[in-house]
Amino acid sequence: MATHRSGAGRGTVPALRLAASGLALIAACYGLARFAYGLFVPVLSEEFGLGAAAAGAIASASYAGYCAAVVAASTATPRWGPRAVAVAAGSAATAGTGLIATAPGPAVLAVGVVLTGISSGAASPPLAGAVARWVAPERADRVQSVVNAGTGLGVMVSGPVALLFAHEWRLAWAAFAIAAAAATVWTAAVVPAQRRRPAGGPGAARMPSRDTSSPWLPAGALRLLAAAGAMGAASSAVWTFGRDVAVAQGAGTSSSTAMWIVLGAAGLLGALTGDITARAGLGRAWAGGMLALGAATAGLVAASGTAPGIHVAGGLFGAVYIALTGVLLLWGTRVYPESPAFGVGAAFLAIAAGQAAASPAVGLLSDAFGPVAAFTAAAALAAAGAALGPARGRRRTAPGGGPARHEPEPDPSAEPAACGR
Repeated sequence: MATHRSGAGRGTVPALRLAASGLALIAACYGLARFAYGLFVPVLSEEFGLGAAAAGAIASASYAGYCAAVVAASTATPRWGPRAVAVAAGSAATAGTGLIATAPGPAVLAVGVVLTGISSGAASPPLAGAVARWVAPERADRVQSVVNAGTGLGVMVSGPVALLFAHEWRLAWAAFAIAAAAATVWTAAVVPAQRRRPAGGPGAARMPSRDTSSPWLPAGALRLLAAAGAMGAASSAVWTFGRDVAVAQGAGTSSSTAMWIVLGAAGLLGALTGDITARAGLGRAWAGGMLALGAATAGLVAASGTAPGIHVAGGLFGAVYIALTGVLLLWGTRVYPESPAFGVGAAFLAIAAGQAAASPAVGLLSDAFGPVAAFTAAAALAAAGAALGPARGRRRTAPGGGPARHEPEPDPSAEPAACGR
């Protein structure tokens, strides 16, 4: 990727450096800090005497922190600039993983896990803004896709670290803290310090307001939010209890950790979401993805802890989860064609809200009826969510009568300009 000169007073940012540093920060905040908690639930439960309900409640608090951070970061980025907010996200990841590494009891552990959730919520808005502002439009989609793949990369890396420090989980989290600190320093060195976005420049987007033609809840918004919430709720079972269930059903430490590595590696395939939706359409991509999510969730408990069953289920889950977040990115930009960043943020908030609500419920179901019943309920929710795909609609027009880039039906030439999870 070549360097893009973004205009007078805007400076020069090498797109490759921005993509690489953004990938590293997303990997640290999402894959290492936030989602690695699920990988360590068995050992943390044993260390601190946590039941499934308590482990789920801690995960729920992390999701709540994510929701609050998305809102705060979306507001702070235009005011303080992408670099300051991105550094704050990385600092939260560093502090959270550090607290987990040194936690003397469940309370400090919970605070650390909440900070990791905050870090992931705060990371996406500034990185999306940085790419939209300083990368040429013809390259922005590619850079955003690379940054978005950071979640899978982080999850994939956390697995070998967990294997290497199988009996020293505190060292694993200390390693995550060091990695998060390094990614934060790298991002601070790459992302420019400019605070204000020139009016009308690349990446300039308006928040919906009552003074514009973009309402808070345009046609299709409630369906988008319901679908995103259903996806978040259905996915919470695997993210929070996936490895714990595999271990409880007889999978060894190496086999269950390998499942997590495969899950992360398969998530890198989510970068192909744009091509898939261009060919199949948003509706078919969503329905197929949610059915596959349900199959992966049910398949994990059906495999009864045996390989390669848990690896196949984990890989399918990782690929489909990242792909579904990509579908929601596209869908959000079509529902909010004049304010795509707001549409994407709303969808991701709904994902986290679904996860926050469902994690303790999955834990309670697991305690009361067993993990098979809990995961089957999550799989059924995913299957039901397949019916919530975007409704077909007429092509939208942009203000002034010109063709709009974002519309209900997929335009093969349109790609989302946002990153996150």
